[in-house]
Amino acid sequence: MRVELLGLATTLALICGTGAAAQDLLIHGGPINTGESSVEALAVKDGKVAFAGPLALARRTVPGAKDIDLKGAAAFPGFVDAHAHLSGIGFREMTLSLEGTASVEDLVARLKAWNIANPGTGAVSGRGWIETHWPEKRFPSRQDLDRAIPDRPVVLGRSDGHAIVANTAMLALAGVTRDTVAPAGGHILKDAAGEPTGMLIDNAMSLVRGKVPPPTAAAKAEAVKRGVDLYAARGWTGLHDMGASMEEVGYQQALAAKGEMPIRIDNYMSPQAAGAVLASGPSQDPTGLVRVRGVKMYMDGALGSRGAALLAPYADAEGTGLILTPRETIDGVLKQARGSGAQIAIHAIGDRGNRLVLDAFEQAFGGDAAALKTARWRVEHAQVLAPDDLPRFARLGVIASMQASHAIGDLYFAPARLGPERLKGAYAWESLLKSGAVVAGGSDAPVEKGDPLVEFYAAAYRHDLKGFAGPDWGLDEALTRQQALALLTRGPAYAAGRETELGLLKVGAPADISVFSVDLMTAPFAEIAKARAVMTVVGGRIVYDGR
Repeated sequence: MRVELLGLATTLALICGTGAAAQDLLIHGGPINTGESSVEALAVKDGKVAFAGPLALARRTVPGAKDIDLKGAAAFPGFVDAHAHLSGIGFREMTLSLEGTASVEDLVARLKAWNIANPGTGAVSGRGWIETHWPEKRFPSRQDLDRAIPDRPVVLGRSDGHAIVANTAMLALAGVTRDTVAPAGGHILKDAAGEPTGMLIDNAMSLVRGKVPPPTAAAKAEAVKRGVDLYAARGWTGLHDMGASMEEVGYQQALAAKGEMPIRIDNYMSPQAAGAVLASGPSQDPTGLVRVRGVKMYMDGALGSRGAALLAPYADAEGTGLILTPRETIDGVLKQARGSGAQIAIHAIGDRGNRLVLDAFEQAFGGDAAALKTARWRVEHAQVLAPDDLPRFARLGVIASMQASHAIGDLYFAPARLGPERLKGAYAWESLLKSGAVVAGGSDAPVEKGDPLVEFYAAAYRHDLKGFAGPDWGLDEALTRQQALALLTRGPAYAAGRETELGLLKVGAPADISVFSVDLMTAPFAEIAKARAVMTVVGGRIVYDGR
């Protein structure tokens, strides 16, 4: 994987590292879907779509343009990830990645190998494990990590970012014992003897995270660069960065100023970094590629670690989940945002978490649904909805920002967590669209891979990547292919207030184009799962060319 990434970095350096300007382009030779119809050719001039239609007329529109023969590949409006974590995507490629870990024993083996390859005494951190498919049917423990590294502090994040496991050395360094009380909105899992297992959920993660040395400024800048380059190479033309810091936005702006920002970024700041946008409203850099839209907050935790806030107890364990941010804190931010025009995005996964967010939004506007719709406030994930709450999204004009890939992973364990009745309101993309709600599609990378093809596949097919679907996977909630395309193009454009510019390849619109090796409208789903990005164009600039 690292060799592949180095190759991608070299390719992208040649394409966008020199500050490549928009080119006049003639695109033809494969299916071209404008988001509304299919055309034979696209003409791009001065960074915008100048013509969409017959090839002969397109040639006359841009004489002397760079000729792009797709050779059977398929072009679409630019795919935008409506929910991702940019720095996390970059750091995933720079640190111990535990994606694809097959069992507790595999995790231990990978950790041992990392320790041998990276000797020292400093803390070891990694991310990406998820236990739902493991034969052991349990979370990893400090004892498991101790078998791999007993003499260095170790902390490993679950893929959803809502739980970590620490070894004994890390717990000792952080002073976490059987007597430690978990902070509000967090859990310290303990064994039958009352000792910490090493698993820390949601706000309890803060007990050890402060003991891990923060990355250097150079590493943070590299993570941002790796993240945007990787996203361009996967066919994304934009990303909504959730929970960004001012430092991260600064790195983005520096890349844009040098002509090295290949994609568009809309930032939703962490509460700690949201002072400026809450006071003055949205802003953008001189290039228009880096924008600050609003603030991202958390209402509850994640379903896999049982932190999602439910209206009734979990079906497979005691408890109803966690509320991570007090309502009074959320209400204070909403009041500031309404005054400045900052956009609000709140993470809510459980049915109780979603109801609380919808209630808070409605009350912030005094029941004025028209004003709330204009504000474009968003619920991030909207994963489990009570029947009475699903139609509220459309009625209130609240955007459901959802990640199709969550369903094809979570549906291995969601039925056990929720039970059959609640599962009917889970991952309900089709029901939300049918109700009239706007749904914006994303990936939540690095929780998921961050691949537009996986997100399209999951939205339209709702099977796992091997083609399997369980009997209770709610296949009636799968989208049509055209709906899935809109989910990842027009939906994110609307969610960021850019629907007049982006989401369709229409004359006068910025030429943001995603090209894939198969036609997503006709290819068998098994082929989509194995397809790749071929070219990415942003504002007429070819920022990735993998032909």
